[in-house]
Amino acid sequence: MKSPFACCAFPLALAMSSIVGCGDSPPPKTASDKPVASATSPASTRLPKKAPDSPTASAVRISDEIVHACGISPPDAFFAFDSTNLRPDDTRVLDQVAVCFTTGPLKGRQLKLVGHADPRGGSDYNMTLGQSRADAVAKYMLGKGMDKSKTDSTSRGAMDATGGDEPTWARDRRVDVMLGQ
Repeated sequence: MKSPFACCAFPLALAMSSIVGCGDSPPPKTASDKPVASATSPASTRLPKKAPDSPTASAVRISDEIVHACGISPPDAFFAFDSTNLRPDDTRVLDQVAVCFTTGPLKGRQLKLVGHADPRGGSDYNMTLGQSRADAVAKYMLGKGMDKSKTDSTSRGAMDATGGDEPTWARDRRVDVMLGQ
């Protein structure tokens, strides 16, 4: 006598072989199986290990109010991509700001430092980079005699970024030096 399941045995065996027959080796990868970098992947994986060596390797933008009060010529320098390094040109103008805030016309006033980044990194990364830039300037200013209680550093990350290519991204990478409240 035939089993009542005989008519289903072949299709069932075929289905089971496709499930069990995979073995230990996965199918070969195709181009569409390759991982794609997502917007949530860490920004550090998309950034160069070393900042480019360029004449625009740092940025300190002094507010007009400070420039006029301290008699400083307006600086025009910018941070390199993924950098917090100050250049000699920046330290010269920061020395003038420090003198102005410690013994000059703005003695005793609050100094506010706001770090910025270009938009190419992730939001958290850019906020941290902006803060690191502001902190680098604050550290320099404290070393020149600024009162820590009169020096405030913060970050805006890439919130104010307007660039779309290297020359305009360079303008996004900066620390704004302003009078505090």
